[in-house]
Amino acid sequence: MNFRINSKKSIVIKNFLITPQFLATLAASLIVGYLLFVPPINGYADNGDFARVIYVNGIYPLTNHYTYLKYLHLHYGIMQYYNEHQAMLFSSQGMFIKLAIFLNQVFYSKKIFDIRFIGVVYYFLYLGGIYFLTTALTFKTKKKTNYVIAILVVLIFADSSWTLYFNSFFAEPIMIIAMLYLTASIMLLGKNCKHQITIFTIYLVACLILITVKQQNAPLALSLALLTMGLYFVFKQKKYKYLLTFSIILLLAAGAATYELITSDFSQINKYQTVTRGVLLEEKDPGNDLERGGVSRQFGLLKGEIYGQTYSEVPQMSAVIKKDLLKKVDFAWVLKFYLTHPKQFRQMLDIAAGDGYLIQVRAVGDYQRASGIRPQQQTHYFTLFSLIMEAFFPKKIAFYILLCLVLAILYLVIGFMGFKNNEDESILKCFKMLAFVTIIMGTFVISIVGDGDADLAKHLIMVPLTLDLIFLEIIADVLQHSFFHPIQSERSKSNGLGKID
Repeated sequence: MNFRINSKKSIVIKNFLITPQFLATLAASLIVGYLLFVPPINGYADNGDFARVIYVNGIYPLTNHYTYLKYLHLHYGIMQYYNEHQAMLFSSQGMFIKLAIFLNQVFYSKKIFDIRFIGVVYYFLYLGGIYFLTTALTFKTKKKTNYVIAILVVLIFADSSWTLYFNSFFAEPIMIIAMLYLTASIMLLGKNCKHQITIFTIYLVACLILITVKQQNAPLALSLALLTMGLYFVFKQKKYKYLLTFSIILLLAAGAATYELITSDFSQINKYQTVTRGVLLEEKDPGNDLERGGVSRQFGLLKGEIYGQTYSEVPQMSAVIKKDLLKKVDFAWVLKFYLTHPKQFRQMLDIAAGDGYLIQVRAVGDYQRASGIRPQQQTHYFTLFSLIMEAFFPKKIAFYILLCLVLAILYLVIGFMGFKNNEDESILKCFKMLAFVTIIMGTFVISIVGDGDADLAKHLIMVPLTLDLIFLEIIADVLQHSFFHPIQSERSKSNGLGKID
């Protein structure tokens, strides 16, 4: 097939314009579509967490041959009568599942739900995110290196370790997609794109969805509020400053509501694992440590237990455990324990750092039973980038602290230079980096304090996701020679909304 490079440096095939964003979206659609929808179908098996979201949304496992951990199950039942189940936690995930059920009932069945319909919902939202992110990374540049950036976007975010989540009832796909839109939006706002109010609306919606999709994300409201503060340098008119102030309050309120609306049952499960798989895990004499904290030393025998997956002589949610252990353990108690046991806290953080780039969930299978593959087998289709990062990225918390410190200092310098030179994009980059490094370090702490070392690959997903977005933007800035100064710094000062055609 003949092709040429036109005057705008875009690849043209038979008069059809192939832009970097279209190239990235097309490649990602083929790679991910094959994984999700072409037999053998791939996705993540149920590790027991699906129950938190499927029942309340009117879906239930079909009893024949339903197993946990071993195989992906394609088909579930759709409840036909009154649904008595109540949500264990407030989550924005429900609206995506409801949409998938609606599509399933229109195009497939009113009684049987095919998990590929939730995959379809995520798939198209994800492709929009890929297009949006590539557009933001290559905005207002006409370099051949933009195609290198597009290839990097595909290599990083079409990796199956991310996209296997799409054929599942985990909340992580929504987090991945929301971060793509959120990051792309904030980049475009800094570059004075057209239709900034529309772009800001996309940003705000993505932030709210990310915060409310799972209770662990509630503290992200603080980081996203910090990020939103950077937009005061983009929106100049007073009425838009009021909008930003309202948005910051809304983000903080969403975080508080997500935390407060956790049911007692869900909270108690997390507390249980915080103690058994966190506080006690690295303790040589757990009984003494509990006793010094005002808790009976007998609960030291629970060291290492996982809720729902461990045989215990005492029922894990017995009245004794609820009254004498879980009622006394709260966030302040756990935080005080770790602050008075810094060695144990560092050991737990090192455990988490060891799994910092473990994106693919190792505890569950990726195949259907019908594929003939052995139980709990993992696919390695298009996982080159995640395997490289998992193998070679340092696995000590000290490295993550040092990396975040270096990034924060570097971008503080960039932000200061931007403030002196009246470059809004550089200032916003500084706020974005400060927000992102707090997300990375906060995720480590929240995961350990909130649930010990249980399900770290899922709980830490914001760490590799945020780091990948940081690395991708840094590479794009270096290739476009815009690392320290933006390519364009012109702004429309008449109305406070920059509009560069």
